[in-house]
Amino acid sequence: MKKIIIPIFFLFICATAFSQQAFTNSGNLQLHAGASISGFGNFTNNSSGVLVNNGSFYLKGNITNNQSSMSAGAGAFYLNGTSAQSVDGAQTFKTYNLQTNNSAGITLNNNLSVSGVHTFSAGLIGTSATPNYMVYEAGSSHTGSNDSRHVTGWVKKLGTTNFTFPVGDASYMRTAGVASLSSNSEINCHYYRPTANINNITPLLVKVNANEYWQIDKISGGTAQIALNWDNSKVPFDNVLVTEIRVAHYTSNSWTGVGGTASGNPLTTGSITSAAVSSFSPFTFGYESFPVPLKLISFTAERKTGVSFLHWITDNEENVDRFDVQRSNDGVIFTTIGNINARNTSFQERYDFEDRSPFQGIMYYRVKPVDIDGKFSYTKIIALTENQFQSNSFVVLNPVRSVITVINKSIFYGLFNYRLLNASGQLILYGDVNMGLNGSAVMPLPAQAAAGVYVLELNNGKIEFRQKILVEK
Repeated sequence: MKKIIIPIFFLFICATAFSQQAFTNSGNLQLHAGASISGFGNFTNNSSGVLVNNGSFYLKGNITNNQSSMSAGAGAFYLNGTSAQSVDGAQTFKTYNLQTNNSAGITLNNNLSVSGVHTFSAGLIGTSATPNYMVYEAGSSHTGSNDSRHVTGWVKKLGTTNFTFPVGDASYMRTAGVASLSSNSEINCHYYRPTANINNITPLLVKVNANEYWQIDKISGGTAQIALNWDNSKVPFDNVLVTEIRVAHYTSNSWTGVGGTASGNPLTTGSITSAAVSSFSPFTFGYESFPVPLKLISFTAERKTGVSFLHWITDNEENVDRFDVQRSNDGVIFTTIGNINARNTSFQERYDFEDRSPFQGIMYYRVKPVDIDGKFSYTKIIALTENQFQSNSFVVLNPVRSVITVINKSIFYGLFNYRLLNASGQLILYGDVNMGLNGSAVMPLPAQAAAGVYVLELNNGKIEFRQKILVEK
């Protein structure tokens, strides 16, 4: 294939130059401010070449750099190919500003260095196993990284400023940071899943997060603080007291706590920054108390076409034997109507159960998680009502929290008196309410009314109506 050598004088007289083929620089290639060059093929910067970019350099092919002591210049370099690109060569390719905009991805078989701002626009950046690095020089920064555009391999940070490593595993970006550096430093970072050697623990830690860790290596420098974060929607996090979370450091074949005060919610997101550390290696989350074995995130139910559909979501199951599904026609005495074996994973799990038994009025449901050792607990109770009602009835929305809502489906309208009785027959609430045809009424629930089963009575002298309701707090 023919190679095109672009001499310096060509760039002096042209604002923009284009190359459709592979091209090589063996001389002195300088892009001045305001000038740009677009390469659609591969570009090679030979060891005898000098490349200084103070303008804009767009490249859709691969780049090979063999120039030693390359200047970063003051311009911008754009890797914006439509097929996978690579950075190759024997010497670090340096640029001031960088934009990576290739959804097919970019592989670093050579170091790629940024002194200004790196803008992530599209695509992942991988590094070879040599390893090679995405290098951020002292004072540099990055922007635009997210789950679909970050570095899946090694990142190197130089200097004394705080820095967040834009690392992840191609599915999710999972950043880590360094802060309060005591001296000029060279620090490398790579993200991994799952965590290794989780059973090697030094007190006061009792457990470490098994799902992810960051390999953070100090090549030179002093002390620094390590900043980690969790996102339970991306990588499962243990259900542990936030006050018991620490940064854990793997050293001398054991995970050791290196301090930190966490903030956030273990069920959603949060972060923690360690105390100053002088030795570096793998870091993850450590706990000074054991996680809660099971977290029931939600329990919902609905009645459709004569079937009760029950759904519940758990997190961090451990030593759970099964889930018993229970039903009651009075909200007090429950009977087990089926069970589902527990899956016992640290991930969120969704369970579904269908009850096709017919009933009239209200049916109450709950789920009973049972551990392997026989211990158990209960979910909240949910009351379901058939959607078909007689023309001379009322519809009471269940369960009740702060108000009682009644919909009039009878042929009567006007003033009704009502009474609310507790399970012992004591009168809790009474009064009058006016309802029109197909209208509704709302009756405030007394603040002193405890959770439980009550009986609501409606009467207008022509029709009497009684129904059990479930009050939730």
